[in-house]
Amino acid sequence: MDFDLAFTRLYDRVREHFAAADGCHDFDHTMRVLRNAETLLAAQPEADREAVRFSALLHDIGRVHETFTGSAPNHAERGAREADRLLTEMAFPEQLRGLIVDAVRRHRYRGKLPPVTIEAKILFDADKLDSLGAVGLGRSFLFAGKLGARVHNTAEEALAGEPYSKEDTCYREYLVKLRHIPERLFTAEGRRLAGERLAFMQTFFSELDRELAVGFPRTVCISVPSSPAR
Repeated sequence: MDFDLAFTRLYDRVREHFAAADGCHDFDHTMRVLRNAETLLAAQPEADREAVRFSALLHDIGRVHETFTGSAPNHAERGAREADRLLTEMAFPEQLRGLIVDAVRRHRYRGKLPPVTIEAKILFDADKLDSLGAVGLGRSFLFAGKLGARVHNTAEEALAGEPYSKEDTCYREYLVKLRHIPERLFTAEGRRLAGERLAFMQTFFSELDRELAVGFPRTVCISVPSSPAR
């Protein structure tokens, strides 16, 4: 089977699939995850390269339904079914198809099926790396903006706030989820890269605190100059 040709064909279909997706989980995200996966592959030569590349390309195809209906299905399970259908249609070898579908099914952070194969572990780590660092901040602010959340808040306000509320800021996402990602990763290279990106986020929030003086009284006295005499 010509995997390069198959990848090109599938690439075009997936890109079209994400044409109207939101910026948090669009085709750009898919391409970044693919790039992360290829970086992690260099440190895991025993992994099946084609299984990792195709699973990265297909990992979020179950999210479009979630985006447009506003419901919360298990996008990883939905994506696994869609991936299996597409790969069967393209006559992929059964063993390779199984590796790809399994990786897609197990890539979800809050999923109940942790990755088992090295291919699934690489995909899981590659996807989570895109939630960290500068790009992770950008995605989190983008999502918070869709909710109408504030730019920043204190840790107390963030942790006391409800999901999808005005207090569901980028900082809340960091406190509740993102800072815990490195310890959840499966590959040594993934954890190393995650640590670097997390350090950047910590520096960013320290600077944001400083600029906005978070924690100081929010009432500020402003002296208004008197009107000039007429």
